[in-house]
Amino acid sequence: MSTKDYLEKDYYAVLGVPKTATAEEIKKAYRKLARQYHPDANQGNKETEEKFKDVSEAYDILSDTKRRKEYDEARTLFGSGLGGYPGGGGASRGGGGFAFDLGDLFGGTQQGAGERIGDLFGGLFNRGGTAPRTGGTTTRARRGQDVESEVTLSFTQAVQGTTVSLRLTSSAACTACGGTGAKAGTTPRVCPTCEGTGAASRNLGNFAFSEPCRDCKGRGLLVDDPCPVCEGSGRGKSTRTIQARIPAGVADGQRIKIKGKGAPGENGGPAGDLYVQVHVKPHPVFGRTGENLTVTVPVTFAEAALGAEIKVPILKGLPVTLRIPEGTPNGRTFRVRGRGVTRKDGTKGDLLATVEVLVPQHLEDKARSALEEFRDATAGGDPRADLIQQARSE
Repeated sequence: MSTKDYLEKDYYAVLGVPKTATAEEIKKAYRKLARQYHPDANQGNKETEEKFKDVSEAYDILSDTKRRKEYDEARTLFGSGLGGYPGGGGASRGGGGFAFDLGDLFGGTQQGAGERIGDLFGGLFNRGGTAPRTGGTTTRARRGQDVESEVTLSFTQAVQGTTVSLRLTSSAACTACGGTGAKAGTTPRVCPTCEGTGAASRNLGNFAFSEPCRDCKGRGLLVDDPCPVCEGSGRGKSTRTIQARIPAGVADGQRIKIKGKGAPGENGGPAGDLYVQVHVKPHPVFGRTGENLTVTVPVTFAEAALGAEIKVPILKGLPVTLRIPEGTPNGRTFRVRGRGVTRKDGTKGDLLATVEVLVPQHLEDKARSALEEFRDATAGGDPRADLIQQARSE
C-alpha cells in the first residue's frame, strides 16, 4: 500500500470509533467487525473479504500505541497544510511556491518538518525504518515473506490445544553468497540510480511517491557477477522445523497466525508471519457447536418413562452422572456445565447431552404381556388426533 493510501484512510472511521477511543474500545470494535466480516462466515463474498482486510489493517495500526501515535502525527502534519494531503490546502505554502516531495520526506532529506515526517514514515510504514546510513546511502530493510502451512489435529487436540512440529520451506539468504547475490570473491556495487536506497521517486503532479528502484528491484545494490546458486537474487530456499503452539478451541478450517515465524527479513527487517490452516478429524462420539460439545446418549424406554440417573461420557476423564426426570421425551437435551471447549479467557463451554430413547427390537413373552397391559391401562384416545385435525383444517 502506498503512503498516500495510508494518509487518506481514516482508520478510526473504519472501526467506527472516535479519535479519542481507548485501547479497549478499539479492541471491542475490532472484534465485533471481525466476526461480522470474517471470511469463514462469508465464504465467497469478496466485498466482506475486503472489509475484513480493512478492519484488520486499521486494528493493526491503532492497537499499537507507538504506531497509532505516529499515524496521528502524520495525519495532523499533513492536515495542517504540509503537502497535497486532502484538506491540507494544496501542494504549496505561501507565496514562495514551497512544495513537499513525499519521496524526499520518506528519506528524511527535507529539513525541519520534512525530517520529522520522514522519521514518522520510517516507523509507521517500514516498522523499524531503515538500516544506518553508510557513505550517504541507505539500504532499506525488508520484511520477510509470510509462510503458509497446514496441520491435521485430532478432535481432542483441537479442543484442548496442543504443540505440533511443522516443517517449513521459505525464502532465506543464499548460503553460497551470504545473501549478497554476488559470486564468491566478488562484491555487489551500490546502485547509481537510487544511490543505494532501493527506492526511486515518481512525480504525480502535486505529489511525488516513493517506489522500488527499477534498476536494482529495491535492493539498493547491483550485481555484475551473479552467484550461480541464487542467480544474483541473494535468496534461496531454507527448510526448518519449528514447534508451533495451537491454542485450545481451534475449529476445523480455521487459519491461525503465528507472528514472526515466517521467512527471515532482509537488511535487518522483521521476519514474516506464519499462517497455519487447521484440519480437525471427526470424533466417533462427540460433536461440536461453537464452544459447546455435543453427545447423543441412549436411554431405555423405562429410564425415560420412570426417570433415572445415567452415566454420560466426557471428552477426557471419567463419565459424569446425569439425572433425567420421569417422562423425559426422546430428543431432549441436557446441559452439563464446564465440560465443553476451552475459551480464550480460560473458561469452558458446556456439554450438551441429547437423550435417544431406544425401542427394543425383540420382546420376550413376559415383556410383551407387560407392555400390552401398560398400553391398555394408559389408553386415552388417539395421540395423533389433534395432528390430523390441524392438517385437515389448512
